[in-house]
Amino acid sequence: MRNKHNFNPGPAVLPEPVLAECARAVLELNDTGLSLLEISHRSPEFAEIIEEAETRLRQLMNIPDHYHILFLQGGARLQFAMIPMNFLSRGKRAGYVDTGIWASKAIEEAQKIGSVQIVASSKDNNYRHIPRRFSIPSDLAYLHITSNNTIYGTQWWEFPQTGNVPLIADMSSDILSRPIDVQQFAMIYAGAQKNAGTAGVTLVIIRSDLLEQIPSEHLPSMLDYRAHVRARSLFNTPPVFSIYVTAKVLEWIQNQGGVPELFRRNQEKASLIYAVLDSYREIYEPHAAPEDRSIMNITFRLRNERLNDTLLQWCQDAGIVGIKGHRSIGGFRASLYNALPLKSVEVLAEVLKAFAQRYG
Repeated sequence: MRNKHNFNPGPAVLPEPVLAECARAVLELNDTGLSLLEISHRSPEFAEIIEEAETRLRQLMNIPDHYHILFLQGGARLQFAMIPMNFLSRGKRAGYVDTGIWASKAIEEAQKIGSVQIVASSKDNNYRHIPRRFSIPSDLAYLHITSNNTIYGTQWWEFPQTGNVPLIADMSSDILSRPIDVQQFAMIYAGAQKNAGTAGVTLVIIRSDLLEQIPSEHLPSMLDYRAHVRARSLFNTPPVFSIYVTAKVLEWIQNQGGVPELFRRNQEKASLIYAVLDSYREIYEPHAAPEDRSIMNITFRLRNERLNDTLLQWCQDAGIVGIKGHRSIGGFRASLYNALPLKSVEVLAEVLKAFAQRYG
């Protein structure tokens, strides 16, 4: 067992059993005489790994058969461009909700490719809330949202009803952290390195009929979702190790009781930290509006910012890492992803409480 409490926002903490199993596989995979890092992506061993990852993901998220599951590369940033390249045809507009830096970066990429309408934004109050009342034009090619804002600490708790407009969601920082209805979305994508594995693989869940919107002309094959669907994520050499880690993380989630159990734990963990922040408001200033608070990323500032380095030192002395806020907002951020143990959160809560009592 490690002696650090890992609150890093990503790549993030992994379950101890997964780390142990991956370590063994790097040396030798299942008595094959080969390292996991040496096997061919065309081998029966890897076919079993990627099939396991897809099967477990379908089971955990109740993904119907008319949705394809892809394991791609390039992170969410590549998806920012691939989505409009595939679905924003000439003469159409794409809708985006701007709820933070990652949403705005997705917008920037889409604007390079076609017409974009920002249907709602919380930028005017420094992304403290999730927009609720906004109209969705019925002629949009799709509506894009970012389900959880890692930097500002907000989260969608009720997804927009889009009618016939396909809803696409970047769930990089909260996939598998709470139950959702996949069929409300035409597409979901997520970098795996927070809740579903390690850096190097991006999960894409895409409804079959959405592929029919893709124009045939002038789209590079590597950026065409249909090519990856036809090749079952083997259009190019896939990230073998990262997909293996994802398969083992998904197995760990199932062994813990599935997504509903992780949601219960995540709520418990988040409530410990928010309770301290709310009890000592003369010391701490949470960033997000209470009704939109994320249970994945808790962001806050010290009202006396001259004490920032002191709090960081207190955390360091307690074995807490990754607590410093993003450079764009400052302050502090506690990322409470699925694999973060309750014990680590209890340690942070005690440090925050003791700090407030000392300097309040």
